[in-house]
Amino acid sequence: MQIPVNAFKQALQAGETKIGLWVGLADPYVAEALAGTGFDWLLIDGEHAPNDVRRILAQLQSVATYPVHPVVRPVIGDVALIKQVLDIGAQTILIPMVETAEQARKMVDATRYPPSGIRGVGSALARSSRWNQIPDYLHRADAQMCVLLQVESKTGLDNLEAITSVEGVDGVFFGPADLAASLGHLGNPGHPDVQRAILDGIRAVRALGKAPGILSADPVLARKALDAGAQFVAVGVDTTLLVKAATSLAGQYKKSSSLATMVSPSAVVY
Repeated sequence: MQIPVNAFKQALQAGETKIGLWVGLADPYVAEALAGTGFDWLLIDGEHAPNDVRRILAQLQSVATYPVHPVVRPVIGDVALIKQVLDIGAQTILIPMVETAEQARKMVDATRYPPSGIRGVGSALARSSRWNQIPDYLHRADAQMCVLLQVESKTGLDNLEAITSVEGVDGVFFGPADLAASLGHLGNPGHPDVQRAILDGIRAVRALGKAPGILSADPVLARKALDAGAQFVAVGVDTTLLVKAATSLAGQYKKSSSLATMVSPSAVVY
């Protein structure tokens, strides 16, 4: 049995662009339905969605046979939690709210086995090693880990170059909603100051040889990010797509002020 090759990581290193979708409904049936819709990657969200380790495991299993790459976002950049997420089979993780190079190094270390890092060794119990059925997994796993870090505060922006330059960091993701709040524009990620900071950040990360990423359900803003050099771009959220489509359908048959207000793409909290 061979170790799964992280083709997503390889694509980012090659400068390719990958389009993704945020998955927050926390259900393997939903994840599997979305896995065949044509996106390059799906973000299984454990920060704002009601996902625990078992729910994330079920979703990883449900999308495993589809041509889509799962990215897992834990609720926090915690070494023990990252260990669990990796052991259930995630190879690409997105860590929220990274503000310093020291944090970045710790997150990279959490994905590497000693002596390169501090990942706990428990492969006999791990889906990632196929329960020790992958020969020499412990010596080969590090190379398949993809570490993406979220910069979503003014402090993170101030330390962007140092964070991005940490060895083992594969990409930096800009969180528009939290970044907007940190810059004094709560609820308005489309504010010119926020967008300027994001686009400048994307260019800076790309110039440092790493992959920039973002989530924007606004197609105009998503296109601007792509034009600036963003490589992994999520262009929608499953909850928003469902609510918007359902609201539109109901509105075709019912006249109600409560149905008249559609969900604004820019109002989604990321």
